Amino acid sequence: MKNKKFKILVLSDLKKDTNSTIISAVSLSKMINAEVDLFHVKKPTDVIASDSQLSAMRTLNQEQNQSRNKIKETIAPLNKAYNVNITSNFGIGNIKAEIEAYIKATKPDVIVLGKRSSKVISLIGDNITDFVLKMHEGPVLITSNKNEIAPETELQIGLLNGKSQVFNQAFSEDVLANTTKPLKSFNLVDSKDVADDKNAVNKAIDYVFEKNDNTINKLADYLEKNHVNLLFVNRADKADAAANDKSEIKNLINNVNVSLFITGSTQKLAV
Repeated sequence: MKNKKFKILVLSDLKKDTNSTIISAVSLSKMINAEVDLFHVKKPTDVIASDSQLSAMRTLNQEQNQSRNKIKETIAPLNKAYNVNITSNFGIGNIKAEIEAYIKATKPDVIVLGKRSSKVISLIGDNITDFVLKMHEGPVLITSNKNEIAPETELQIGLLNGKSQVFNQAFSEDVLANTTKPLKSFNLVDSKDVADDKNAVNKAIDYVFEKNDNTINKLADYLEKNHVNLLFVNRADKADAAANDKSEIKNLINNVNVSLFITGSTQKLAV
């Protein structure tokens, strides 16, 4: 349905890489005709330090005002620069519970997250990326702050273990239409001697990597050399168990400086 207005949800901690994440979301929104919504959530322990109920309520009100102002300061210049209307909301509570409730309430088609190092994630104790990938069956865009996808940036798309699932997303054709270069298909196989021709994508330049301990580092080098700034990654599910599993996706998130478009489950395609 070409006229459908899709929904993009940006989950952000409003830290230094927030602008890069939102800009990538805005770029995607212009490709697929989507509205952009920003959601920010904080844990109560990050807000309220006092045991006094009156003091806690006062602090909570101050935090709400500060959060509104910070979100406004963040999105206002981007609204103006890219001629968009980014909506926003925030919550205070258990981070995963608040995110889950917001996703269920707003039903986004795509969720956008900024990349975070494994070191930062372990310190926070909340692996939000894993959590979102587990609960959201639709596509997830994980942006690289070192290689953002700005609206004026020429899109160079790569496919990892590219199969037909990539093209089954309702708006994949709109995204793929924004690249003027041939697609590059990067296939990871157990043995080059038994590379599966079914992985090949028409009109794509194919690269085959034999799986070993250094495969992801080698892939990262090839992505950089080929100026790829958006890598489509098939998500494994019951319909395509041969696609990239959770451990492979996590390895990619931690080790490549490219934005990753992780496709939605083939069990629940957007229409």
